[in-house]
Amino acid sequence: MAENDAPFFIEDTDETEISSDTAGLGNLLVTTHIPLRADGSLETGDITTQSVATLESLKASLEKAGSSLADVIHLTIYLTDITERPAFNEVYCAYFKKPYPVRCAVGVAALADPGMRVEVTAMAARRGRA
Repeated sequence: MAENDAPFFIEDTDETEISSDTAGLGNLLVTTHIPLRADGSLETGDITTQSVATLESLKASLEKAGSSLADVIHLTIYLTDITERPAFNEVYCAYFKKPYPVRCAVGVAALADPGMRVEVTAMAARRGRA
């Protein structure tokens, strides 16, 4: 197996986490984010506030891994209330520009914490790697 074909993991800095922050294979990154504030605490505000926190967390993680929001090729958006999709989309359009990533929005009964309204999984290209 060539070096580029081996999966790699960027560990989460929180020692209690049971998930890596980002995983990759070659130039492809995969990462999942929840509405965390910069200090690591959970944002439990309305969907707009949680969407901003989630996309800011995604942005920081991608940058740490050598990527950016402009390199995102796919997003899966999990919403506990699918009727809040338009509010999420307003925030989304402030972070992403055309051509937009391929995406899927899914309504779910619940997320890991009862206060969470949104979670996002992203696939992105990693720049500058062979």
